[in-house]
Parts: sequence; C-alpha cells; structure tokens
Amino acid sequence: MTALGYTALIIAALLLGAVGGFLAAGGPRPYRKSQPQGPTVAELLQRQVHTSTSGVVLLNRFGDVVLHNPRAAELGVIHDYRADPRAQKAAEQARKTGETVTVDLCPLDGRASLAGRGPAAVIGDVRPLGDGFTVVDAADQSDSVRLEATRRDFVANVSHELKTPVGALALLAEALLDTAEDPEEVRRFSTKILHESTRLGTLVSELIALSRLQGAERLPELGSVEVDEVVEEALSRSRLAAESAGIEIAVDGPSGYLLEGDRALLVTALTNLITNAVSYSSHGSPVSISRRLSEDFVEIAVTDRGIGIEPEHHERVFERFFRVDPARSRATGGTGLGLAIVKHVAANHGGEVKLWSRPGTGSTFTIRVPRHGTGEADGDEATTEPDRAAPAARSITESADGVTTVETGGVR
Repeated sequence: MTALGYTALIIAALLLGAVGGFLAAGGPRPYRKSQPQGPTVAELLQRQVHTSTSGVVLLNRFGDVVLHNPRAAELGVIHDYRADPRAQKAAEQARKTGETVTVDLCPLDGRASLAGRGPAAVIGDVRPLGDGFTVVDAADQSDSVRLEATRRDFVANVSHELKTPVGALALLAEALLDTAEDPEEVRRFSTKILHESTRLGTLVSELIALSRLQGAERLPELGSVEVDEVVEEALSRSRLAAESAGIEIAVDGPSGYLLEGDRALLVTALTNLITNAVSYSSHGSPVSISRRLSEDFVEIAVTDRGIGIEPEHHERVFERFFRVDPARSRATGGTGLGLAIVKHVAANHGGEVKLWSRPGTGSTFTIRVPRHGTGEADGDEATTEPDRAAPAARSITESADGVTTVETGGVR
C-alpha cells in the first residue's frame, strides 16, 4: 500500500473515532429556542388596563363583572363588585345591536362629594366584544363640564356687566338732550355720562388684562424689580381715592428687597389691593402696607380695618365678578375683576395671594412672589418680621392660624 493510501486510512480512522465519541456523548443536541426576557404581552396589557386613567369593566352575557381596574371603582362604575345598573342596561343593548352605546354614569347618590372634589360627570362607552362579552370604558369629564359652566357664567356676567353702563349711557344721553336748555342739568348729566364711560373703559381694560393673564399670550420677560418702587407707584395711583375717602395709608420703611417679576403687572396687582382696601373701609379708618421676607419669597401685605369677609367667601372673593357687597361695589365703581387679576398676576410670577379676614375687624391681602437672587437682607430678616405700622403687624400675627391661601378669580 502506498504512503498516500496509509495517510487516507489514518484520516478516515480519526474521523470515525470523532463521530463515535460524539454519538457516545449523546448524539446531536436538540435546538432550543431562547426564552424572551421581561414581561409577556398579556402581562403588559394587564398593566395598561390596571393603570389606565379610564375605568375599564369587562362584563359577561349575564352582566356580571369579569374584570375591572381600580379606576372603575373610583369613578363609581362598579359598587360591591357589581356594575352600575345603567352600564348593565347599556351592555345589553350593545350585545343586541352590535354597536357602541354611550351612557351617562354620573354619581346619583352624592358618593363622589364625600371625599371632596370627586368625579361629577362620568361618561362611559360600552362596546361589544363578541361571544356575549362587553367592555365599559368610562372617563371622568368633570373638568370639561366645570370649564364649560365657568365659560357660560363668564359670558353671562360679562354681558350683564357691559349692559349696565351701556344702558346707563343711553338713558343719560337721552336725558341730556331733553335738558339741553338747562345748563345745570346739562352739567349734572354730563358728569354722570363721564362716570359711566370711565367705568365702562375700566371694565373693558381689565377684561383684556385678565384674558392675557389667563390665555396663551406670552408674558413679558421677568427681571429684577425693586419692591419699594412698586409700592411707591401703586401708592401714587391710589392716593386720590384715599384722600377722597378720608383714609390715610401707612407704609413701612424702605426695604431694599428685589423681586423676580414684571414691574407693570406687579404695580397693577398692588394698586388693585390698595383700591379695594380703601373702597371697603369706613371714612377715616387706617390702611397699611408692609413688606417682609419669608424664606425665598417677598411678601407685600395690604391691611384694612374695613367690613371684613365671611369665611365662606374667602375663596370665592377671587372669582371674576364676585362681590361680597354688590351695592357697595357698584357705588365705588368696582368692576368685580380686580382680585381675579391679582390672583393671576401672582400665579404667573410663581407665587400666590393669601387672605386673612374677620368680619367687623378687617382684612389682610398678601402677595407672595419669589425674591430675586439673595437680595440685600441677611438670614435673620428672612425669618424675623421687621417693624410695621400697627395695623399691619396685628393682622400678620393673627393670620398665622387663620390665613386662607387662594388657588382658584372679582373685587369684593
């Protein structure tokens, strides 16, 4: 046998040995599919249903609850593991027609109000799934309903508020024409026309300002504003009204504090607070303005010894066109928008407005706006109240356990 033949034989023997060893070890291993890492699709779907902001309820052909998420119980779609009868009736209709049925699931027994501001408008869509199963998809539309109601009230209020001075102008103009030959009557009616036209102009201006603060229009860039300058300008705007009412406004000393904000808006807000304090104070009673640092906020407080506000009106007083004393507000020419503007100016500056008030004692309105940088005050000033005019110090001390923080837009 040649050398080449021996070589081929050796190679063949080695191959046979390798194959034999492989077979002896158990032969070829079967192919195994790698297991996926993480949750399955079914688990993800279950999580989605469980965390959905909508109430989801699965019903069988008998109207029994097969599956539901926690949100369904919160919205009142199920009670004691039983579906709302209205949802069951809608599910029966959906099974018969094969079409989606919309049903009103608003609370009927006041359960939503027990925990406070609960869902008040719940709408559900009931869809057939086949084989006798239906799914109820319920959503809380309370905010949309409240917004629509607010818009309707706003339009009605604006219409009424605009109609009053416009109607008065028409009547006064007619009376003026009838008394054209009497100089005294002409002067009297002309004065009233001027008053009503000024009131109408003020109302329109404040409506425009409020719409800008609440709308999508971008506010001016905020910058460093000196608190003392804001107070001085607001005082100059309110001085004539205070002098006419015989009211002296006491102001604490210059503070040197700096705010992060828009100067014009802050002056408007503070002017509204001072004007309110003057309007709702008796002749000769004091009004005071004070400034202080509280943590990272600058607080400007306006205190009066006026008629005060009942506790149930503390939040509503910031609503548009709401007045505690409508007759007095009309007499002073108030528009009912001043405090709404104050609230939105404070909110747009990243701050808030607080109210302390007691009927027959007076009120303190406090604007809190973030300070600019470190200011010029030391650490003690940030926690220690500086000297105040007497009314301001009294009101701020008493307000420690009776302050109402307003989070929701009228002049008192």
